[in-house]
Amino acid sequence: MSAVPLLQVKEVGMRFGGVLAVNRVGFEVHEGEVFTLIGPNGAGKTTVFNLISLIYTPTAGEILYRGESLTAQPAHRIAALGIARTFQNIELFEHATVLHNLLIGRHTHRQTGLWGDLLFTPRARRAELDAREKVERVIDLLDLQHHRDSMVAGLPYGVRKVVELARALCTEPRLLLLDEPSSGLNVEETDDMAFWIQDIRDELGVTVLMVEHDMSLVSKVSDRVLAMNQGEVLALGTPAEVQADPAVVEAYLGSVDDVATLRRAA
Repeated sequence: MSAVPLLQVKEVGMRFGGVLAVNRVGFEVHEGEVFTLIGPNGAGKTTVFNLISLIYTPTAGEILYRGESLTAQPAHRIAALGIARTFQNIELFEHATVLHNLLIGRHTHRQTGLWGDLLFTPRARRAELDAREKVERVIDLLDLQHHRDSMVAGLPYGVRKVVELARALCTEPRLLLLDEPSSGLNVEETDDMAFWIQDIRDELGVTVLMVEHDMSLVSKVSDRVLAMNQGEVLALGTPAEVQADPAVVEAYLGSVDDVATLRRAA
């Protein structure tokens, strides 16, 4: 791992009017790891994601990416910096094909101008061929060959979830933010997602920061886990360490005494 963390979240806070949604949250994500945020609904996980994505500006603290201030950057620069994101609610162009959706993910790498594209100059042709080559690699990685020319609107939910992941990968990110990647997927699709997340880290060398509720997926793919509740950090460690933490158990299931009573009753 690099000596300097890829991402550093330092004592970050976010207030919406009188509501403190995130309170002094801090963690580091190192290059080459899968780092997961967990917690009950309303814990502040997605707010943290929105802060890193520059959708929100923190009211306290600082976020560093590759050792430099991320919050000083304009929001439209996020993809060019090497950060890509998927959303819990799928955001795709439904009336375009899978291939065209993925090619849109290559726009940050285009260096041709308007007239070059209109006239389809040799440079524009080379750029188009390069973009298609990169997109085809992602299609192969995520087994989307059968859906390449399909309209997104006609695809099953699980496939659309994978297409959104593929489009994020087409930006060639260094840091990939996955917002509940297993949401709405069945058991088989969730298992596939676990394999793909591991391949994205191992084969593409992409660091993954994930928000997830499915603890089986979290345990399979995560190197480290941060548990949150009511906007604050509860625990940080390996998946096994965090799941065994009394504060985490209480946040999910009630007090430790209540859990012990339920186990005895079972």
